[in-house]
Amino acid sequence: MQPDIAADIAAGFAEAGERRIEWAARSMPVLQAVGAGFGADRPFDGLRIAACLHVTAETAVLLGALREGGAQIALAASNPLSTQDDVAAALRTYGIVVHARAGVDKATYYRHIHQALDIAPNVVLDDGCDLVNTLHTERVELLDGVIGGCEETTTGIIRLRQMASESALRFPMVAVNDTRTKRMFDNRYGTGQSTLDGIMRATNVLLAGRTVVVAGFGFCGRGVAERAKGLGARVIVTEIDPVKALDAALQGYDVRPMSLAAETGDVFVTVTGNRDVIRAEHLALMKDGAILANAGHFDVEIDVRALEEMAREVRFGIRPSTDEYVLEDGRRLLLLAEGRLVNLTAAEGHPAAVMDMSFSAQALAVAWLVRESVRMDPGVYDVPADIDAEVARLKLAAAGISIDALTGEQEEYLHSWRLGS
Repeated sequence: MQPDIAADIAAGFAEAGERRIEWAARSMPVLQAVGAGFGADRPFDGLRIAACLHVTAETAVLLGALREGGAQIALAASNPLSTQDDVAAALRTYGIVVHARAGVDKATYYRHIHQALDIAPNVVLDDGCDLVNTLHTERVELLDGVIGGCEETTTGIIRLRQMASESALRFPMVAVNDTRTKRMFDNRYGTGQSTLDGIMRATNVLLAGRTVVVAGFGFCGRGVAERAKGLGARVIVTEIDPVKALDAALQGYDVRPMSLAAETGDVFVTVTGNRDVIRAEHLALMKDGAILANAGHFDVEIDVRALEEMAREVRFGIRPSTDEYVLEDGRRLLLLAEGRLVNLTAAEGHPAAVMDMSFSAQALAVAWLVRESVRMDPGVYDVPADIDAEVARLKLAAAGISIDALTGEQEEYLHSWRLGS
């Protein structure tokens, strides 16, 4: 391709990405306010940040806020299928180094992570712990320069806590995923809506009257179950945690093991953070036309290798983000998004209004980490409660919602044991 033509195409991509980012920013007033504060205070002057995140318009607004605070940023994608190429092009015009392209293979995915780490980061932002893992196993020469980082996902925090328990984690990491605003709004409402959005875009299936099997009843699973129920689906929940299973049962859901759910389900959604949730023995029981989708972080929850071995024919791309596996007995199972995150592959991920809270908490957590890191040992830390509350207050204010405040007498009552009943 001639250089001038290539430049024109790149420019067109960047312009489209800028429009997408501007659209997302309209629904992210809290993060924009945080960015404006960073612009005044410059808390990240001289700091280098390596990030492994979904390359989406909402992520672009987060990185823009950090850049306003003076950070130098290099970005890799945490999922090749979620990368929005136009957003990646726009970010490059904003002075952010981007190593990401939609649809790359696994080797290229990790090469991009290494390229992001080439910045020799002081702070890391991760979405699934692949960047932190690579740093600790293959780029150990960079560890001494890292003061800490943030992790955005349940799966990533599970990995980090395991590293910390084995004394393998070399710096403090903040568990952004564990904030109340993240779990309640991002995980529950964001995952619930965007997962069903992805399933419906990929298949055009009518969920009303169908049986939807939700594997996992954490905050993400609850969101998926609630949204499916709201659309008229019959919902079955599978769980390994007796407390969560009881919660699902008391909310009116049918709770059963996957071995029984597999026989009746029309749509299966895995939201556990663990591997092999749907295995060969489950696939063997499923009805013709069953739909398989994953909304957990990695592509290991559905045993895709077993599905491939069971199939006598695979029809790739029968619909966008939909592959049809024809089994020996003629049954057809539909795998969405290659078993990767269906909400970010077949759809656009969480609505920007939801990510406004998660990314605002992340941005403020980075600023807190930079201030406090000299007093922090390696380990996994919760986001301070006042940051979580501040994000919620700002979101309420942006929506024009006011709430009550405690009176002096109420404060005294809550903080004294002498008053009795």
